Amino acid sequence: MMASQQGNTCVTLLKVIEIRQYIGPGDKNYFEEWFNQLNAQAAAKVSTALARISCGNWSNVKGVGSSVYEYRINFGPGYRIYFGKEGDRIVILLAGGSKQRQQQDIENAHERWSAYKNARKAAK
Repeated sequence: MMASQQGNTCVTLLKVIEIRQYIGPGDKNYFEEWFNQLNAQAAAKVSTALARISCGNWSNVKGVGSSVYEYRINFGPGYRIYFGKEGDRIVILLAGGSKQRQQQDIENAHERWSAYKNARKAAK
C-alpha cells in the first residue's frame, strides 16, 4: 500500500503468512475440533492470534522443540496454539490447548509435525 502525504511517499509492506491446518489419519482436523469447542470470547482471542501470525507477528511465540512452536494467549486458562513452519510463508496448525494440558499438547504436536513431514517427504 502506498500513500502520499505532503509530497512524502510512505510504503507499508505486509509479510503475509498462509495458515493451513494439519489433517491427520481419517481426515481428522485436530485444530478445528479444538477451536469449535471454544466459547465465542475465546474463539475471538484465538482468531486474533491467528491474524497476528498471518501478518508475521511472532511476539508471543516460542519454540517447544523439534521445529514445533507455541503461541501463548494470555486469556482464560492460558490458551495455546501449536504449529510448525514450512519455510517463511506457511504455518501448519497442529493443535490447540491450554496451560493445563500443555505438556500433552506439545507431545501431540510433535507427533503430528513428524507425521506431516514424513507424508511430505513420501509425496516427493
